[in-house]
Amino acid sequence: MKFKIKAIMLFSLFFQNAFSQTDAATEKKIIHLIEKMTLKEKVGMPHGNSKFYTSEVKHLGIPEWALSDGPHGVRAEMNRHNWQYTGQTDDASTSFPPGTAMATSWNLDLAKQRGIVLGEEARFRKKDVLLGPGINIIRSPLCGRNFEYLSEDPFLISQLSISYIKALQTQDVVACVKHFVANNQEENRFVIDVNMSERAFREIYLPGFKSSIVDAGVLGVMGAYNKFRGEYCTENTYLGRTILRDEFKFKGVYMSDWDAVHSTEKAALAGLDLEMGTEKENYDEWYFADPLIKAVQEGHIKESVVDEKVANILRVMIKTKVLDPKTRITGSINTKEHQQAAYRSAVEAVVLLKNENQTLPLNMSALKSVAIIGDNATRTHCGGGFSSEIKALYEVTPLQAITEKYGKSLQINFSQGYEKQSHVVERSSNGQLNTDKVDWKLIDEAVAQAKKSDVAIVFAGLNHDFDSESFDRLHMRLPYGQETLIQQVAKANPKTIVVIIAGSPLELAGIASSVPALVWGWYGGMEAGNAIIDVLSGKEFPSGKLPFTIPVTLSQSPAHALGAYPGHDLKVNYEEDILVGYRWFDTKGIEPQYPFGYGLSYTSFEISNVASDKKVYSLNDEIVLKFDIKNTGKTNGAEVVQLYVGQTNASVLRPKKELKAFDKIFLKAEESKTIDLKVKVKDLAFYDEKTSSWKVETGEFVLYTATSAKDIVSSLKIMVQ
Repeated sequence: MKFKIKAIMLFSLFFQNAFSQTDAATEKKIIHLIEKMTLKEKVGMPHGNSKFYTSEVKHLGIPEWALSDGPHGVRAEMNRHNWQYTGQTDDASTSFPPGTAMATSWNLDLAKQRGIVLGEEARFRKKDVLLGPGINIIRSPLCGRNFEYLSEDPFLISQLSISYIKALQTQDVVACVKHFVANNQEENRFVIDVNMSERAFREIYLPGFKSSIVDAGVLGVMGAYNKFRGEYCTENTYLGRTILRDEFKFKGVYMSDWDAVHSTEKAALAGLDLEMGTEKENYDEWYFADPLIKAVQEGHIKESVVDEKVANILRVMIKTKVLDPKTRITGSINTKEHQQAAYRSAVEAVVLLKNENQTLPLNMSALKSVAIIGDNATRTHCGGGFSSEIKALYEVTPLQAITEKYGKSLQINFSQGYEKQSHVVERSSNGQLNTDKVDWKLIDEAVAQAKKSDVAIVFAGLNHDFDSESFDRLHMRLPYGQETLIQQVAKANPKTIVVIIAGSPLELAGIASSVPALVWGWYGGMEAGNAIIDVLSGKEFPSGKLPFTIPVTLSQSPAHALGAYPGHDLKVNYEEDILVGYRWFDTKGIEPQYPFGYGLSYTSFEISNVASDKKVYSLNDEIVLKFDIKNTGKTNGAEVVQLYVGQTNASVLRPKKELKAFDKIFLKAEESKTIDLKVKVKDLAFYDEKTSSWKVETGEFVLYTATSAKDIVSSLKIMVQ
């Protein structure tokens, strides 16, 4: 009896010390519940009992835990024991634009709004955990999941993730940030061994996860499929223990991606809490099922390790009121407010890349006819991409939107332009996809429609045969002969506007030089068509800024320029180190097609009186940059002002500049505002591999006020001492 009391006291002390941010009553309740469980009941909780549920402990009032895919909407209901949908008619949901489009808004309020809506819908559907956001760095333009992720820049990722996660979790839903860590390609994703310097890890690939945990208090983290420095992420002690638990003080549940567990003892000891998706029909045979019981019984794993996992799950359940259902938020779904939030997200994601001679916005009242060309004018996208696919309540296409809004006053001449061909993932003999065939019959039909119309709008780009989980693209070119289509249409009608629907960078030089107006519209979710037509017509203004660099060619991109993608012999070494995205282009003096942070407007802005509050700072100071901004045009608009910082004479290689602050500023015509951007001096540090610590060197730094990584408005020198 004395031994039992002592063990309970030690157990209690361990959890109270390890999870000091949780209240004593919660820890006491956790201990009380675990004491009453058998080993089999305990082990029932750290693994799935179906595709998206974990087991209940009925006599203790612990229900099943319901998880759902949901980076940009709550996924439709699936059968418990296979990957088929149930076919219900009541499981449609609001579909937002995916992650890259969210980042393109540079709007933290929109990220917050998205989190609240998805939280409300998850609760209405009785989901406890929403699997997202995906925050892996966009390292290669070819990664199939780029569209789900946010950006090439860790600071932008961090700020958006914090806003989204905090908002989602106010709705009694767990956010599960993924994929931890370095899941930056789909090629060989189940086995690829990722190696990088500790500095690249700390400065580029880890900050989003750190912010999600330390600043946002995320309750779930999903381990990636790949290996990291020789060990699978789910059984990597450095990741699961040293980083998550010891450094970040993570209090939540560290779960696997589906079928990402490869061992019992190693994964258990490395800190993994929950095994999901393992492809064994008998759930008792999963690594964290009967094999875990056996490992405890044979003394290979202490029962306290199992207790730790159960405690982590219970703690998150208690935080989200799973054990007290009467107090939980019940949620709502598919409301007008939700649909308006999806619309705003789609509108603010639109990026105006080129606009010669004020081709846009279109004066719809002056037009008599418009040619709408391209498969993407009629194709829906919400239901693609594998785990991110959403059964949207509805999805408005561009052709539907323009017909509904202007069909009575405008002759709309539609032509498909190109045909979606069957996608062959395997490489053909020349290493390319079999999707480059030019269909001249469809092009001739499109040209004929363009000739007889006042303006032609080509909806081009990709679809989820390219932007999708499980495979990468093989090149950056537009498929289906679209470049030829666009060039021929532009010859026939000089007023040709191209709208790119895609989630990853594309080669655009051949079309950007052929047309007066170029717009990036992303996959816009359920309100995609309404949003893009409203921007083209001037009802809404474009305000999106690119969250990644668009190279002229793939060979400009750092991982490809150095031959560091997709790796060799199932290993990939991140040779570009910290020079990812614009950091590479800036530092190497390479001119991209469109720089990070770039986006035009229908109006113009003037930024003036840029000044820092001091010229000399110490380590504990905060830099305050003040400036005036005025909308000097005749229409309303929004500008994203970006603050980059560079160090003049560092003792190590540093990028020319790095994003450290930003603000999206909405201004009416001729309106002015005074804005502050703030940066802590300690955030100017680099990771010093010699001392394994962050270091701010004394000396000169430059503050770059900009509207993109290339478009610098002002540069100020300051000193840190």
